[in-house]
Amino acid sequence: MKRLSLQWRITLMSVLLIGITCVAMNLLLCSSGVYYMDTIADSLQGGGTVILNDGGAASFDPQLIAPNEELTIIVDGVQGRFRTTNWYITAAVTLLSGILAYFVSGRALKPLRSFTSQVEQVQLNNLADMRIDEDAISEFRQLSRSFNQMLERLNNAFSAQRQFTGNAAHELRTPLALMQAQLELFSAEHPDVRPETAEFLTLLREQTERLIQMTRTLLEMSNLRQVARNERIQLAPMIEEIFTDLAPLSDKLGVTLTAEGDGIMTGNDALIYRLIFNLTENAVKYNRPGGSVRVSVTQELEKLLLRVSDTGCGIPEVYQRSIFQPF
Repeated sequence: MKRLSLQWRITLMSVLLIGITCVAMNLLLCSSGVYYMDTIADSLQGGGTVILNDGGAASFDPQLIAPNEELTIIVDGVQGRFRTTNWYITAAVTLLSGILAYFVSGRALKPLRSFTSQVEQVQLNNLADMRIDEDAISEFRQLSRSFNQMLERLNNAFSAQRQFTGNAAHELRTPLALMQAQLELFSAEHPDVRPETAEFLTLLREQTERLIQMTRTLLEMSNLRQVARNERIQLAPMIEEIFTDLAPLSDKLGVTLTAEGDGIMTGNDALIYRLIFNLTENAVKYNRPGGSVRVSVTQELEKLLLRVSDTGCGIPEVYQRSIFQPF
């Protein structure tokens, strides 16, 4: 019953109600009709009184007249046909009423379908402009009003979130740009530094550039602009770079990092890097001492399958639903 549409539920309930009503009326009419048929038959068989035109009267004694067997058979046959006809009429009326109820309920539910269609058009990027018609269905006026109020609250919440993210990203751009400029200036003024220092400066410049790119991506996301996802990304070099960035942490915890496979995909370089980095970093952090983390890339039909597996304790069930939350 739960899988049926509302229109079919209304139709079936209407058919059931009409069917019960017709059966009850049929039983009452049949018993009433049969009763009066028996009364008429008894009167015809038992006798009667005839009033003559000249004012005289002739009475007939019912006990002196034999029962009319042929009349009894005719009355019994009429009663049988009467019952059968009534049941046919009941079935026909119930069927026709069900068909009529289906089309009438469909027309009555048309505003509800329109309401559903309007609700399905609500998207994250049109919360400010999307409103449900509150006068389409008088019975749903309060529901429509509550839904519009909910849309307004959601729009305010998302606007506040976008404003916070945009402000944070905007404020981070200036110090990051300053850090990048200072690193480049230091490298230009001190070209003859020791190899360890040069490697450290290179790492700082790369991480600063990546932070700037992530800040730019956050700013674009806060403005609800489509983030570019058309960059050609080769995963093996990116994974090796992530392993290099995580080497101090993995060496400290005694966790071994291994990579398998390679593949090329299209997407946003900064977001894919952050995805793999976060997964690998968590696999290292929550691993056991002397454990291992394996990042594998395999080709499956027309898609790449990225697996990050570790020897840790796993993610508690209570947190599994929120592992894809950005913050």
